[in-house]
Amino acid sequence: MKVLVLQNTVSKKVNENLRHIQSLIQDKVGNNYDFILLPEMFMTPYELKYFKINKQKPDSQVIDTLSKIAKNFNAYLIGGSIPEASGDKIYNTSYVFNRKGKIIAKYRKIHLFSVKYPDGRYFSESEVLSPGDQIVSFHTEFGRMGLMICFDIRFPYLASAIRKLDTKVIFVPAAFNTYTGPLHWHTTFKARAIDNQMFFISASPARDSFGTYEPYGHSLVVDPFGEIIQELNESESFMEINIDLKRIKEARESIPIIQNEKDISKYNVIK
Repeated sequence: MKVLVLQNTVSKKVNENLRHIQSLIQDKVGNNYDFILLPEMFMTPYELKYFKINKQKPDSQVIDTLSKIAKNFNAYLIGGSIPEASGDKIYNTSYVFNRKGKIIAKYRKIHLFSVKYPDGRYFSESEVLSPGDQIVSFHTEFGRMGLMICFDIRFPYLASAIRKLDTKVIFVPAAFNTYTGPLHWHTTFKARAIDNQMFFISASPARDSFGTYEPYGHSLVVDPFGEIIQELNESESFMEINIDLKRIKEARESIPIIQNEKDISKYNVIK
């Protein structure tokens, strides 16, 4: 399966970001991609006030633009994530479109990001966003695919639950920053890939995006052996890669983690 990962620079206004995305990929039409992955909050600065300003309803121009991109490319589109307005709540939500531009899945980020920086500054998505409560996968001709968003990657049980749905790849729109990225970006993606012996593909905004939040960049693909097989730097760029799903079977036969997984709930706990 052929995948296009976009690491775009995010500007202040939603319409500018949509036009920029379209201009970046317009010469890629006809390249026979199977999947296109956009970053977390690809259309708005990653700041709480902009989540409120740029929140989107299901009938928004953002959704319409993503649908058209999927249809024009005849590819599955994992639309990064957007601040989704639903009633009086806002969610960090990823929409998935099929090759005809139809929405086939919607995942709301379960684990909302929070961090206290060494200088005392504090950031918490929960001040504006609400958490999702559903684990999501979607069907393709390549098998089932899974979804996580950014901070979710730190929670092994969620990745394991998605893997148990018989998924082949987990797509992860993300926006680690220049503090959390150097600490744990590569380590967490490699760990989840090794734990579950499957592919993880992530897209991040580029480093020079608008606002005070500084994305780490470094969009990457990790294979079922935990090897980073492709990675971008911090700048705006593309990543095109062919994924060989046979590597999943090879990893699981080589090191039989999944086959020997135990249900630990039946074991006694000694304190």
